[in-house]
Amino acid sequence: MTDDIEIIPIAGRFRGFLPVVVDVETGGFDCRKDALLEVAAVMLRIDEKGELSRHRTFSWHIEPFPNANMDPKSLEVNGIKPFSPLRMAVPEPKAMEEFFKVTRKEVKINRCNRAILVGHNAPFDLNFVHAAADRIKAARNPFHPFSTLDTVSLGAVMYGQTVLARLAQAAGMGWDADSAHSAVYDAEKTADLFCHFVNTWQTLDAAFKAVEN
Repeated sequence: MTDDIEIIPIAGRFRGFLPVVVDVETGGFDCRKDALLEVAAVMLRIDEKGELSRHRTFSWHIEPFPNANMDPKSLEVNGIKPFSPLRMAVPEPKAMEEFFKVTRKEVKINRCNRAILVGHNAPFDLNFVHAAADRIKAARNPFHPFSTLDTVSLGAVMYGQTVLARLAQAAGMGWDADSAHSAVYDAEKTADLFCHFVNTWQTLDAAFKAVEN
């Protein structure tokens, strides 16, 4: 049997939505004008106890779309050299089509209806995803048009922290500043935090129900 057949579907946990953890690295803050340079997506699995964990990470280095703006200050923060051949970047349509394809596959095997983006400051990532989808005229964008699950809000409630690095440290996960601002590193840290929040609630909820009984 394949891994896809053996999985426990996530469908019942989030009302038919599949949480997909996404991080983007960009050339600025304007999703319509600034380049989308990296996308990372972390797929999750759920076990028989209802606990989430990271399953697999997909990532793409992306060529700036024609006439895209790239703010030098943003590039200084993320350290991306957009036109370096070492990036092995692919055109935006290819990257987004592959991203949407693997996401749709995960939605299907988890018996979900749609993907919901999980992110740290998730609306930022979602806006860039949708802007890219519009540019390539994607016919089957799997993500909800506006709903997200945001680790900023969850982190503020649980730890009183909103900055990703401080939140990871508060949760005892550590933080590597040299690896930060790569889409893969930030997405995987965000995924670990999201799983931690969900699993902690799962444990507390079970404890509350035990006391009630």
